[in-house]
Amino acid sequence: MKYHAIIVGGGSGTRMLQELPKQFIELNGKPILMHTMAAFAESALKPELILVLNIHYHQLWEELCARHQFNIPHQLVKGGEQRFHSVKNGLKNIKPGSIVAIHDAVRPLVSAELITKSFEEAALKGNAVTGVPSKDSVRLLKGDDSKAINRESVYLMQTPQTFQIEQLKKAYEQEYRLDFTDDASVVERMGYPIHLIEGEPKNIKITYPEDLLFAEQLISKNA
Repeated sequence: MKYHAIIVGGGSGTRMLQELPKQFIELNGKPILMHTMAAFAESALKPELILVLNIHYHQLWEELCARHQFNIPHQLVKGGEQRFHSVKNGLKNIKPGSIVAIHDAVRPLVSAELITKSFEEAALKGNAVTGVPSKDSVRLLKGDDSKAINRESVYLMQTPQTFQIEQLKKAYEQEYRLDFTDDASVVERMGYPIHLIEGEPKNIKITYPEDLLFAEQLISKNA
């Protein structure tokens, strides 16, 4: 069985108050994206890595790889207009029978153990989507009204989101919709049940400057 990981790095640096897209911002001495890809390279299943980036940043990435002597093998693919289209581009050359994890470039603290578990669960059950239970009270907003929801039934979604390739390719034949907020929502739209597995609290998505500081603290603590 072949394992692949599509690392999606199409974000901008707007909310990080940076000119560079956030995946290129340094974390503990090297770009966030390199930490993310290293986590997948450390998985026991050794997935083949596919990196999807905006075409305008391909040269920058190659320069960064040379500067940091980053030599983890990967295929570089052109990004699309939306995340949906980027993932679709990444899927083009993956062969039948493969298991594919899709992961945000700016979730650098994911563990190799969780990555491996997601592949194994997807192989057994068709897909495996990571999430963590909500620690906060949750309310559902409808118009001007809101209603309390049992937080024990609410999960906050993470990546990796891992699927058998047949599910993914069929799902990504659909037209793009605004409510496709992650890969699970795309696959679910085709009628496939989604299998949740427990994610990791440290597997944060670096979106704001304070997220970067938190990630630096976690890395220092585990060093």
